Amino acid sequence: MTESDGAAGRGQIRAAGDRAWLIEPGPSVGAAEFAAALRRARIAGVEDILPAATTVLVTVVSPLLAESVRRAAADLMIALSRGGGASGAVVAGTMGAGTMGAVTMGAVTRGPADGDPVVIPVHYVGEDLEQVAELLGTSVRAVIDRHTSTLWRCEFVGFAPGFGYLRASHDELSVPRRERARTSVPAGAVALAGGYSAVYPRSSPGGWQLIGHTEAVLWDERRDPPALIRAGGAVRFVEAGR
Repeated sequence: MTESDGAAGRGQIRAAGDRAWLIEPGPSVGAAEFAAALRRARIAGVEDILPAATTVLVTVVSPLLAESVRRAAADLMIALSRGGGASGAVVAGTMGAGTMGAVTMGAVTRGPADGDPVVIPVHYVGEDLEQVAELLGTSVRAVIDRHTSTLWRCEFVGFAPGFGYLRASHDELSVPRRERARTSVPAGAVALAGGYSAVYPRSSPGGWQLIGHTEAVLWDERRDPPALIRAGGAVRFVEAGR
């Protein structure tokens, strides 16, 4: 089953079983932005919100609430695609269990996810740092300065527990993956590839360009939540020792 929001190019909502929706917000609204707006809207019946690169999977506590969640998500998608700032506009939703309500545009305005950024100290001594500078046509110092001056946003989590795909508001540090992946990248390695930055939470194979390392623990099952970086959250890197 495929549902659109009624306007071409604004995205689609597809059923993923009887208690989940796979939502593609469309070109005017990013998946991370839409996921953050969903969290702020607090639609009753939503159990979990999982953003990916271009889609958001929304699971529902019961099949009985699936349709009301779909309608609220569709209205939210329309509101965001129109700019999220129209005075007096209202998005239909369910604010409490069994209670129909409304989400005002003040609850769904475009903006960064709530909360202070996670600060990660980095030793910029990565094996590929000089190569990255060459690819970008700049100096090593300029790469470090740009990496630390950028506020990164976690668009989604994947590959390994705690591995957040961090996107900047610019493409000035966009470099390709390595032609040949490494068989082992150490835990804590800070890397760039394909317009993203990331920190490897554990030792694993990988093909990203390594620019540094951190002692920060990205995934700890004894911590609540275990992940240091969560989808929708902000991250800022700082140069260790400065």
